[in-house]
Amino acid sequence: MKTVNSVKGEINIEELGCTLIHEHLRTRDERVVAQFPHLYDVEEEIALAVEQVKAAKERGVKTIFDPSVMGLDRDVRFMELVADKTGMQIIAATGIFTFHYLPTRFVSNDIDFMAKQFIRDIEVGVQNSPIRAGFLKCATDYQGITPDVEKVIRAVARAHHKTGVPIMTHSHPKSGTGLNQLAIFKEEGVPLNNVLIGHCGDTDNLDYIERVLDSGAFIGMDRYGLTHTLSTEKRNDTVIELVKRGYTNRMFLSQDYCCTTDLHKPESSKKAAHPDWSMTFLMDKVLPALRSHGISDEHIHMMMVENVKAWLSTK
Repeated sequence: MKTVNSVKGEINIEELGCTLIHEHLRTRDERVVAQFPHLYDVEEEIALAVEQVKAAKERGVKTIFDPSVMGLDRDVRFMELVADKTGMQIIAATGIFTFHYLPTRFVSNDIDFMAKQFIRDIEVGVQNSPIRAGFLKCATDYQGITPDVEKVIRAVARAHHKTGVPIMTHSHPKSGTGLNQLAIFKEEGVPLNNVLIGHCGDTDNLDYIERVLDSGAFIGMDRYGLTHTLSTEKRNDTVIELVKRGYTNRMFLSQDYCCTTDLHKPESSKKAAHPDWSMTFLMDKVLPALRSHGISDEHIHMMMVENVKAWLSTK
């Protein structure tokens, strides 16, 4: 029986249920938090995260994967608190979120040193806690594969080999970085059906998306509500076409919602910039729209329930 680490202990993958694969309870820069803590209101952050997670749970969501890692101020005790207050199953990640550079400690040590830290998060616990990570995360944006970013990708690959947990990425489709990530994973011998290339929904370039899919990887159509990159209608059109082409069993739907984030302070500025963005937009608006265009409940069940089990259990 296959299990996954959650912030409250191991969960059988059959118990995951309806899953949001890419959402953030909180994102912020740990350097700013450490040096200027007066800029943050922890009670507000807790309240906003609990509000959003409870709303998602009321709509049938049972599990949330939170890919916040170093670079986004991962805090597994914060995740545990939200899980306690909401009853949501929350899965934490390990890895490093950087588009450019690494801290000196990781620059001055090799790839395997970094991989060892990720492995410890999965097998022992995160941040000197007993809470273990359930998946791996790395990122590449328009800056491309810098030497430090490549180091993280290779460390993630090696940690995967030691632990068997799957990999999720942040990618930048316009720059083709999902394909660059896959090339490195392939060099490292990672079975690509253990990889989820995130943010593929930021493009309607079906040729690019199919090249990612043809590798064997899963894709994240996971930024619903963020219309500055692509409108909701175009995101829906892309999902509908990919379902028609037979890729239902390779897609995830999510929102990449950040209950609080350094990108938008005060909180009102986030709503002004992205009025539809929330942890419930997918359930309230997107899924009804997809259904009205012929996407069946069986298709949605595959993308929201079955695919996560396949991603977690494939070898």
